[in-house]
Amino acid sequence: MTRLMHGFPPARDGQVTLANWRTSPFNRWAFHHVRELVPSADIPNDPANVWELPSAPIDLGKLRISELFDETDTDGLVILHRGRIVFERYANGMTAESPHILMSVSKSLLGLLAGVLAARNVLDPDRLVTDVIPGVRGTAYDGATIRHLLDMRAGVAFDEDYLATSGPIVAYRKAVNWNPLAPGETPTDLRSFYRELTKSSGPHGGPFNYVSPNTDLLGWVIERATGQRYVDVMSELLWRPLGATRSAYITVDRLGAPRCAGGVCTTVRDLARVGQLLVQGGARGSTPIVQVRWIDDITLNGDRDAWAAGNGSEFFPGLPLRYRSKWYVQDGAAPLLFGFGIHGQFLIVDRTREIVIAKVSSQALPIDVARIAVTMRAVAAIIEFLAHL
Repeated sequence: MTRLMHGFPPARDGQVTLANWRTSPFNRWAFHHVRELVPSADIPNDPANVWELPSAPIDLGKLRISELFDETDTDGLVILHRGRIVFERYANGMTAESPHILMSVSKSLLGLLAGVLAARNVLDPDRLVTDVIPGVRGTAYDGATIRHLLDMRAGVAFDEDYLATSGPIVAYRKAVNWNPLAPGETPTDLRSFYRELTKSSGPHGGPFNYVSPNTDLLGWVIERATGQRYVDVMSELLWRPLGATRSAYITVDRLGAPRCAGGVCTTVRDLARVGQLLVQGGARGSTPIVQVRWIDDITLNGDRDAWAAGNGSEFFPGLPLRYRSKWYVQDGAAPLLFGFGIHGQFLIVDRTREIVIAKVSSQALPIDVARIAVTMRAVAAIIEFLAHL
């Protein structure tokens, strides 16, 4: 095949556009060049306050990591053990400096920021969403609390079919600048899109109900509650104190509303730093960033029955999972916390064994159950190997 975006101009069959950027093979280039395709806003780091992670490479040859790369279309992988980088590799033109889209791992970052704001009494998880955003009164969000949105238990009817070519999800993607408009189509925006979500799927607080617009709505709630842009709050309370090595960025709609549900782009190392922060109880050194009680709440809570009855368990068959504050939790002797995004994005945290696995990918299918299973088996093997060192 013609090389992607190679030449001046690139050959027609090698051009990555807004129309094809999430399809294979174009996503192999697009996923680490997102801001060249979609408008974005910076989440600044603090170059004078970088958290240096020591490197201590370990031979993981027995684990066949190269096969994992090939089988799951991995673009970048960073593994930390006890705060050290024990493995790091990139593919498809990625480098350690390349920001890669996190897709729905973006939600997990919001989940941590919500915890910071809750500890500061800026955000009350039990508050009604419509009290903060009166503009969504009269929609399916009537009666929903911030906690319902955090735990994906709002009874909002929204078919999150990533392969759909029409319907609400396509309207949603056009509203957030992720899909091109048809000729003559009127530009839309994220915040006005919520007026279209009027149908209920059941009572709030019922089964796990994965609806990405819930997380973008939480971003709007955070902006209203703080009086600041989401990117500025994220920078001030998480990204700068975290010691990220470079600024992250997030895609925005035509009016600047952030795509909190899936638009964050960051380096794999900085994503791993987020995981290490959880390993360290939400603190960097003696400085607390995320309250440990919020991380403990994620680890210990989340309704197993709500998960089992919901629309996410089919993607992780056989795994004992829960969902809390935008994080998946796998039960076991040492619970695993993880963020997961379509096309193969993962941030996996074993707090007990001090292991972090940050993986970004460009899989062809948004949801590929077979590749999810391959990844989770590899994660179990990596943790087992490192736990005995």
